[in-house]
Amino acid sequence: MPHQNSAEPLADLTRPGQSNSAGDARALYLKLFSGEMFKGFQRNTIARDLVTKRTLKNGKSLQFIYTGRTTAEYHVPGRSILGNDDGAPPVAEKTITCDDLLISSAFVYELDETLSHYDLRGEISKKIGYALAEKYDRLIFRSIAKGARLASPITKANFVEPGGSQVQVGTGSGATSDAWDAAKLINAFYDAAAVLDEKGLSTDGRSAVLSPRQYYELIQKVGDGGLVNRDVQGTALQSGQGVIEIAGIKIYKSMNIPFLGKYGVKYGETNGPADPGNTGSFVQPATEDARSNVTGIHNNYGNSDKWAKSCGLIFQKEAAGVVEAIGPQVQVTSNDVSVIYQGDVILGRLAMGADFLNPAACVELHATSSADAAFGDNYPTNA
Repeated sequence: MPHQNSAEPLADLTRPGQSNSAGDARALYLKLFSGEMFKGFQRNTIARDLVTKRTLKNGKSLQFIYTGRTTAEYHVPGRSILGNDDGAPPVAEKTITCDDLLISSAFVYELDETLSHYDLRGEISKKIGYALAEKYDRLIFRSIAKGARLASPITKANFVEPGGSQVQVGTGSGATSDAWDAAKLINAFYDAAAVLDEKGLSTDGRSAVLSPRQYYELIQKVGDGGLVNRDVQGTALQSGQGVIEIAGIKIYKSMNIPFLGKYGVKYGETNGPADPGNTGSFVQPATEDARSNVTGIHNNYGNSDKWAKSCGLIFQKEAAGVVEAIGPQVQVTSNDVSVIYQGDVILGRLAMGADFLNPAACVELHATSSADAAFGDNYPTNA
């Protein structure tokens, strides 16, 4: 869905009665809401542009192909060339199914809107976009971590492809405090980059996603410790939009990565951040059960107990795939419904599904001597 411009004069959009017709007014409203919702979605989603995305049409799932490596051999004079004797390259298939419709909605009471001194509907539309982006990113990040724990689907004898990797931050036997140690994070990045090189992954499209606390620890090391973009300073550096690189890996921050059993941050760990207080209901939420036996989910994003040691992701664009049947959209109730209820329902929706594609492109960071266990390796019966 293209970015919508919502810069029209507010006076033209404040009340439907100011337009030539109710239909024209509703079209203007919908354009405004779509723009605000999509801006909220785009500004908060990270994963959408970092993995392989395809649009799903006329079906519930999409197939992705794995092609393994082949070999070179010398030609025997007079012998027909009918493909290598070993039958390479081997091929396997991966299916990603679209989950059920994901929605976020709010009812806007017309009297509240009349009495307010601000654009209530635009603000609500933006928050709906935030909610959709949050869920979208969490599912993709969990899919990447899932791939980091699994072997490759290519299992042909003598042609087994490399699988995923889990890299420890630091060398402590059980200290989660290493997760925030900038020097140890940098070492883990170089280790992960070497792993990706050794497994034959392209250097293009390599990314990392860390928690905000980890990201800001690295910012303080700009100028030493091997950070590439040491000449970038000020607001550009602190925005968290991938302007820091280590070993050619562009780094992003997000509150939606699994982090020691929570999302984004976990307070109270040894040498970790202290609880600042007044965090409300949405800071450090626990990871939820998102297996394929949960209502609405048709892929396996793991149970709630699979993220106790995870503390960051490093991956290449081939790591995961996302299929979209319905991109982020806005819908608003019709005039008749608005009259009956004296207000409107604003609905944001999307339909997507995600899973790992190439496990070799997935690296999960963990801060203890043992990593989280694998899951979902018997697709599609992977509840």
